Amino acid sequence: MKQTALGRRQFSIGVGAAALGGFQVAQAQGEGRIVLGQSAAFTGPAAQLGLQFNLGAKLFFDQLNAQGGVGRRTVEIRTMDDGYEPDRCAENTKKLIADEVFALFGYIGTPTSLAALPLFTQAKVPFFGPFTGAEALRQPFNRLIFHVRASYYEETALIVRQLTNLGLKKIAVFYQNDAYGKAGLDGVTKALTELKLAPVATATVERNSVDVKAATEKLVAAKPDAVVQIAAYAGSAAFVRAARKAGFGGTFYNVSFVGTQALADELGKDGAGVVVSQVVPSPYQPSRQITREFLEAIKKGGDKVQANYSSMEGYVAARVFTEGLRQANGNGKITRDSLIGGLEGLGTQTISGFQVSYGPNDHAASHFVEMSMLTGDGRVRT
Repeated sequence: MKQTALGRRQFSIGVGAAALGGFQVAQAQGEGRIVLGQSAAFTGPAAQLGLQFNLGAKLFFDQLNAQGGVGRRTVEIRTMDDGYEPDRCAENTKKLIADEVFALFGYIGTPTSLAALPLFTQAKVPFFGPFTGAEALRQPFNRLIFHVRASYYEETALIVRQLTNLGLKKIAVFYQNDAYGKAGLDGVTKALTELKLAPVATATVERNSVDVKAATEKLVAAKPDAVVQIAAYAGSAAFVRAARKAGFGGTFYNVSFVGTQALADELGKDGAGVVVSQVVPSPYQPSRQITREFLEAIKKGGDKVQANYSSMEGYVAARVFTEGLRQANGNGKITRDSLIGGLEGLGTQTISGFQVSYGPNDHAASHFVEMSMLTGDGRVRT
């Protein structure tokens, strides 16, 4: 995929460390800016995941700020590029915490989020809306972590249910050799075990790699009915092409983290029939209120934003976060503790047609999952 000029440089939005002087005071007094920190892939093979999520979130926050923000406080995102590498993410997180960002927001990926976990837990910094459904960030319960999306267990359960309902029981798993891939593999295995089945074969690809030769040979030889893919878009696309070239005629299923539009762009006409589970409503169908608001926001001021599932998830995450801020603002000042209380106080409600539920012992807002399919002409249908 061609990388945009946006993705080639160090991606930075909001304010830098030097501009954060006095932020601690502002945080305590509930004045001025609310600065969020985001470490994500903005360059490299997974760049479109970070770029698109960020653009969707920034689209909402920019328009919120134009209307006065929350309690006359604007919301900004300070971003740092980690290239989807855990060590870089850990260093970025240390810097963001040292710069006293109010909360961490929209981290992209399981291995990177897990690298940040001990750091933000020790510093007691809220961690909101990570772009991952891994169980390791959900159990054991952590008061600082708030999820917007459904879990990988929920996504893979739906995938397995759909495949077995179609009579396809020989299921193989192609997964990224890291915490993300293993989380997805666990989900598929769990769902199959409940049906007294097991994967017919498994094979891996390294993170940020498209070397799928060994995986293709192993999985095609097993003659599965379908392959469930737990990888980012570049590796998944490489495997689809290689498997089809090797004669595999079965179906391909992916979980949402793959980056649906990025996968469609990578595959082109080879994407026809590839299935992806989704954890936010379709950004293409204005029958839902949240989608209409998203598309209207793009029309009003989002000329840089492409309507796709990744940018939609960023927009939804920013929308839900803002509801928590508004709840926190009811006390007259916004602190990290009041944010946590505000989010937990949302309870069960519908935000622009999208149902969320938070509580003191439940920080998983949504269990929404549906299936989509690539059409082969760059589009996605549900």
